[in-house]
Amino acid sequence: MSAKQNILGKLRKSLTGTTPIADNFDVDLVTQPYTYSAEQRIPQLRKLMEAVHTEIHLTSGAEWPVLLAQLLRDRQLPSLLIAPTTPHGQRIAQHWANNPELPELKSYDRPMEAWKAELFNDTPASLTGTLGAIAATGSLIIWPTREEPRLMSLVPPVHFALLKASEIRDNFYQVQQEFEWAQGMPTNALLVSGPSKTADIEQVLAYGAHGPKDLVVLILEDQ
Repeated sequence: MSAKQNILGKLRKSLTGTTPIADNFDVDLVTQPYTYSAEQRIPQLRKLMEAVHTEIHLTSGAEWPVLLAQLLRDRQLPSLLIAPTTPHGQRIAQHWANNPELPELKSYDRPMEAWKAELFNDTPASLTGTLGAIAATGSLIIWPTREEPRLMSLVPPVHFALLKASEIRDNFYQVQQEFEWAQGMPTNALLVSGPSKTADIEQVLAYGAHGPKDLVVLILEDQ
């Protein structure tokens, strides 16, 4: 018998004759204190995310490409990485085509191994979509896909994220229920509240050590 089987056997034996504890989970305890009106969700999310150095901008579905272009110019960023086959990637490509003076667009359209050095050393910013956000914790829900892999939100020093106001949920429980995560967890769902940060043994906070040093969220308000 292996060590693992031995341990599991002891655990099962220890349960002999015991009575299972009743499941008295109270949904209200994890939802009622963290429920917000439509008018409260954006301010709540913004308060928590700005507290950890996330930059928030309110815009619209029509104007966000113009705002993004201005933010890139303000930071003097020479290029932006996009997923060209996503709706927002196509929208950016169209806007850039009409404004040739804007920073270079890079497309994530090849295997990472084919351009690893350029991705890690010469790609200053990226744009991704989001699955939504959680007002109670001030978190974005980022759902990497084949079109928009995790490295897009992890490697470039500046990460721009698009968030629809209508997709801000109240709390994590609501997200789990809506997407039925109990039936099967996603392989790679990310909850992101701010830029990457860490502290050394002297507790000196540093940004960008393990990911983007700047997180910029464009919230698209409903029309």
